[in-house]
Amino acid sequence: MSLEVQIKKQLGRFALDIAFEHEAGVLGLLGESGCGKSITLKCIAGIMQPDAGRIVLNDRVLFDSGQKINLPPQARKVGYLFQDYVLFPNMTAAENIRSGMRGTRAEKKARCKSLLSDFYLEGEEDKYPAQLSGGQKQRVALARMLAADPELILLDEPFSALDHFLKMQLSPGMHRLFERFEGSILYVSHNREEIREFCDDVVVLENGRPVEQLDIQTLFSHPRQLSSAKLIGITDFLRLEKRADGRFGIAAWDTVLAEHLAVPEDACCIGLRPGAFTLEKPQNTALSQEAEYLGYRRKGRRSGLFFALPAAEREAGGKAVIQAEIEAPAGEEEKYKAGERRRLYLAEEDLLLLEK
Repeated sequence: MSLEVQIKKQLGRFALDIAFEHEAGVLGLLGESGCGKSITLKCIAGIMQPDAGRIVLNDRVLFDSGQKINLPPQARKVGYLFQDYVLFPNMTAAENIRSGMRGTRAEKKARCKSLLSDFYLEGEEDKYPAQLSGGQKQRVALARMLAADPELILLDEPFSALDHFLKMQLSPGMHRLFERFEGSILYVSHNREEIREFCDDVVVLENGRPVEQLDIQTLFSHPRQLSSAKLIGITDFLRLEKRADGRFGIAAWDTVLAEHLAVPEDACCIGLRPGAFTLEKPQNTALSQEAEYLGYRRKGRRSGLFFALPAAEREAGGKAVIQAEIEAPAGEEEKYKAGERRRLYLAEEDLLLLEK
């Protein structure tokens, strides 16, 4: 199974210019709202026509602006799950599932029975959408999509309108789909936890363009791009600057990075993992800086000690001070006085060297 996408689409002031390839499994498209995720799916499905480019699914050309090829949606063998499922209200669950099938009446009946069983819908086949729960509607929509034997499935923010409790109820249905489907799946979301749970690989999008494509483990452990780091929840960034001696330091800090650290040529800043700062010097120290002690917050048998560090121009915007919290045993705060200065340390594994 393979998918190649290289398309451009202009919509007012917004310009989509995306290219990626996918072989198998679940590929996530991750980015903030308005970055072009849903437009990409619509172009692949044939609902929207790109201005230029090429889309190839399993060696079948779905769209090619140069060769003037543009297959209609029904000829693409692409299943599209809309956010609200779009079930036919005047059809029962079984009729909705059979509506996407090809074959004889007997073949459709047997296939429908199998899908009803696969998605735990036995006993619900004669109910109309208005009589089904949210989870049942989702499973009917997934079964109907598989009934058409697609080669590619597109999932557009399938949990966006649901609260956390309902998401937990519907997640097993999504996992069942992934287990049963042998083709490729594109999963669109702005929610990093959904991407982490369901996807094998991810394309990070920003302003209509792909920033990077990488596997899920690498995205959450070692993202390379600033925008990727923001999307996985990193909030504190320090601007890198090259000193006169050729070494890299932090703007407004008096120290430089450890010499053994390999800094990419295009690195613009350092992202800090939560809880990165320590009071004790680790063996693999990458960076240190004096900080001002602000105070503490009691947390049961532990205390959170707060320190302020200068951050010059924070790459993520906002205030020019980073507040570091360090957990310590209760009573440890008695060793500190507000306003005194202590040196804090950052270990190599807690730094993300990021490109813009």
